[in-house]
Amino acid sequence: MNYPQKKTHTTSPVSKNKSNNIIIGRQPLIEAFEAGRGIDKILLQKNANGEIIDEIRNLGKQHNVPVQFVPIEKLNTISRANHQGVIALAALVKYLNLQEVIDFVVGNGETPFFIILDSVTDVRNIGAIARTAVCCGAQALIIPDKGVGALNEEAMKSSAGALEKIHICRVNSLMKAVDELHANGIKVFASEMTAANKVHELDFKEPCAIVMGGEEKGVFPPLMKICDSTFNIPMAGKFESLNVSVAAGIILYEAMKQRNLGV
Repeated sequence: MNYPQKKTHTTSPVSKNKSNNIIIGRQPLIEAFEAGRGIDKILLQKNANGEIIDEIRNLGKQHNVPVQFVPIEKLNTISRANHQGVIALAALVKYLNLQEVIDFVVGNGETPFFIILDSVTDVRNIGAIARTAVCCGAQALIIPDKGVGALNEEAMKSSAGALEKIHICRVNSLMKAVDELHANGIKVFASEMTAANKVHELDFKEPCAIVMGGEEKGVFPPLMKICDSTFNIPMAGKFESLNVSVAAGIILYEAMKQRNLGV
């Protein structure tokens, strides 16, 4: 299959500001979608309507891009150009389809090992998790289209370039993503402080994905409920919890060790 490239970005003739991350105007945004450019968020002026606005909203839905209606004053603070009530934030990474990534990994003869981020909002943690994931052999990060930190310049810097070296799947529902993983024979485990199982008791050699929850909310309870198993990280010292990126590092290292990866 012709697999979408993740390390290069298609250049499209779109209007943008000096930061290179803002797409301004209705037609430039549509052209950006047609060129395959990743979009993080679309901001539409309140009460904006018409066929082209409907087209933009539909494109956002098709590509799992959040669409937010905001006052014109908000748009004007981002750009004084003729934005026509439409401004989009371009992605610094290319988002990929989850099923295509699964097919690609399996087609390469690899055993799937993915990381799912639920409510992880600190972009430095996301960057650090991506960096460790690449080092330990995980093939993909799965993130929701809402409720997760933006993969912005700070996240890219924290990842030391790892976010450009790992497949990133953005989905509109983590619940549906877990269903899709299950349909492909991939088990899903959730990190949970009070779980009975220990991290080293899991079998990471089988196709699996790990759910990491945000530090404030943890894993969404309904999402936890549909996971195949939960586990905790045993600690010698008495402490409430680990930073999510540190916890991910411990889990990823255990998986790498079980899979006999590394040199």
